[in-house]
Amino acid sequence: MRKVLLFTTFTSFLFIGMAIVKAQKNADDKIRKVLYFNPEVEPDIEEIKEPTNNAFFSAVSDKVSSYRKNKMLRAEVQISFDSIDQQTIIDYCVNNDADFAIVPKVKYFKVGLGKYVFSNQVIVSMKLFDAGGNFITETDYDTYRKNMRLLGSTENSIKIGTNGALKGILKNLKKINPSSTVDL
Repeated sequence: MRKVLLFTTFTSFLFIGMAIVKAQKNADDKIRKVLYFNPEVEPDIEEIKEPTNNAFFSAVSDKVSSYRKNKMLRAEVQISFDSIDQQTIIDYCVNNDADFAIVPKVKYFKVGLGKYVFSNQVIVSMKLFDAGGNFITETDYDTYRKNMRLLGSTENSIKIGTNGALKGILKNLKKINPSSTVDL
């Protein structure tokens, strides 16, 4: 009889403990899927789009891999940064099962007298939308003004600008909703 009572007590404590742990899990523990579009590149020159996309997504994947609760989705589509259609964002989020969408833009500085002379400095801008197509926040990162980088490759400038813009979005999200611990 004593063993049965001890076994019953032990199993009841075990089930109560499991119920408490299960109750502590909340909706914030789910993995968020963020959809990234190809960045709009300014000036619109075909030769620089592919290296820009590679550097941008390399920086995004490095940043997102440091967060456990996020998954990066990539859309091989470029959306105009200045005229974003809400229904397009909704359709892409529904089709890719994404919680958020980020529309980026990479603007190169023009230096020199020629038409195709660029510096290695960029401005990376991003707009964040929820799955309903609602605009949440916008940020940009100027690698020349923020970092004062005069030397270095353009690829590194894009990576630094992308990391800075992602940090800016997280900072803006924390200002909007200070109780949330959102990591994009």
